[in-house]
Amino acid sequence: MLLVDPGVFIGTAADLNNSQGLEEAAITHIVSADSVDPGPLLPVDSNYRKKWINVLDEVTADLLSHMDDCYLFIQEAMDGGGAALVHCQAGRSRSATIVTAYLMKRHKLDFAEAYQRLKSVKQDVQVNSGFEEQLRLYEALQCQVDTTNPLYKQYRLTKITEKYPELQQVPREVFAADPAQSNSSEASYRCRKCRRTLFRSSSLLSHPVGEGASAFGYKKSSNLTGIRCTSYFIEPVQWMEQALLGVMDGQLLCPKCHSKLGSFSWCGHQCSCGRWITPSFQLHQNRVDESRPIHIHR
Repeated sequence: MLLVDPGVFIGTAADLNNSQGLEEAAITHIVSADSVDPGPLLPVDSNYRKKWINVLDEVTADLLSHMDDCYLFIQEAMDGGGAALVHCQAGRSRSATIVTAYLMKRHKLDFAEAYQRLKSVKQDVQVNSGFEEQLRLYEALQCQVDTTNPLYKQYRLTKITEKYPELQQVPREVFAADPAQSNSSEASYRCRKCRRTLFRSSSLLSHPVGEGASAFGYKKSSNLTGIRCTSYFIEPVQWMEQALLGVMDGQLLCPKCHSKLGSFSWCGHQCSCGRWITPSFQLHQNRVDESRPIHIHR
């Protein structure tokens, strides 16, 4: 068990058996990032505040969604005059990810700075590549897990493809509300043929522009220069639900007039700009019209 920051320790599952060490460190809160319930390792009469994140040390595991909650839990320990121990089995990957995220948020550090600070205390830490990607995304999210942020929405969709490979079920909360069933002051996008509202601007998932022609090297055409995005990539919307379940890819049809709007693929599509989007729900720009609300000032 090593002190990383005032009131914050990193350790292993074995440290839970060291009652004297926990007492000397004034530990009041314990964060366990492990696939094994840590409860039996602690004394029955212990009154530690405990937070267990049931997670494996795998590149597909999700720790990003827990980073803000862990930060608040650790902060609670210090606000109460205590200290927090963050541990996993070996104290190298899962616990290191949570502690790095804490340092980033607490001290306004980027990933590299926070990770180096942790390594200076515990040289054997080595977060897996999936957790490193999540920490870099946490940095891009300004250390705030904002579920409305397009970057987080894309991340969540990627995790769904890993968790439900057969796609027989997709959590309902993943689907944005059907804009045809609700009112909003946002810009909306309608089917060009029948004018049915399909999605709102908050459902757009922007992406960095790809490398254009060089990304399509396997194609023989020489007129690929100046390629731009010709599709909208969005989060799934409620009217798509039946089309998406149990299949990896397919067409996206207007729920009213059934004209083809685009396509989806849980394995991803390549945008016309060259960027690969996974998973992808794309509607062709020439099949939809943007509609912005008119504000009348009196």
